[in-house]
Amino acid sequence: MNFTTGESTESLLSLDKIRSTLNRLEDTIIFHLIERAQFAKNQIMYTPGGFEELKDKGFEGTWLDWFLREIETFHAKARRYSSPDEYPFTSPLPLPVLGPQTYPSLLHKHAINVNDQIKKFYVEEVVPAITKTMIADDGNYGSAATRDVEVLQAISRRIHFGMFVSESKFLSSPGAFVPHILNPHPESLLGLITKPAVEAALLVRLANKARLYGQDLDSMGHPIVDSERGPGKIDVDEVVKLYEKWVIPLTKVVEVDYLLTRLDGVPQEQIDSWMAPTPKE
Repeated sequence: MNFTTGESTESLLSLDKIRSTLNRLEDTIIFHLIERAQFAKNQIMYTPGGFEELKDKGFEGTWLDWFLREIETFHAKARRYSSPDEYPFTSPLPLPVLGPQTYPSLLHKHAINVNDQIKKFYVEEVVPAITKTMIADDGNYGSAATRDVEVLQAISRRIHFGMFVSESKFLSSPGAFVPHILNPHPESLLGLITKPAVEAALLVRLANKARLYGQDLDSMGHPIVDSERGPGKIDVDEVVKLYEKWVIPLTKVVEVDYLLTRLDGVPQEQIDSWMAPTPKE
């Protein structure tokens, strides 16, 4: 989402605007997964202390951790993480070299960051699934880790974007949410944000996109129809599983956690106003 276009807060937080961004992120995630799937699993990249070269530099983490730190250090200097929809995997990070941008105030103040959980399921579940037809190790540690970082950043942005969904739904009907925040009831909040029909449609759309984007094409750009060539560049079922098992559930966790903090520091007069019955016309 472009936060500097001069659009109103109401426009930026419209569900249509948010859905458009989420749809584009589906494309981004699928394409990045396709790029990662061309390399082997390379388990040594995810093993702490797996590279003597890093240990010699005093770094005891994994090759992926080192890649994330180095890349996010540069991105932080270019003020990537001052944007309200970006969340780093690395902390602490340097301050931006550029001066601050002015962003509209869209989200309530919070400290939510689930990147540790994202990295865990990605490394332990997603990477083995999308590389299962490859050899175990191809030595392409730099290229594979570059793709890993791209996938992780896209998934992180997608999951944390759930807070914009929560904020939009909250503002559209605050009276429905406030009681379950004042008397914390996560299950009720989950019920207010969950739309099973929307989730079902998302998974169907995702499968269709993965099938389309993962096709092999001939020299003229026409799809190659050949069952002996396998499932294409990416396993469609694994892309759907990524969303069904991890992205959607963790997005809901983020949305509910955000709502539970939504009234922190809000004046009582504002809360009373939200709880007041709507006058009949």
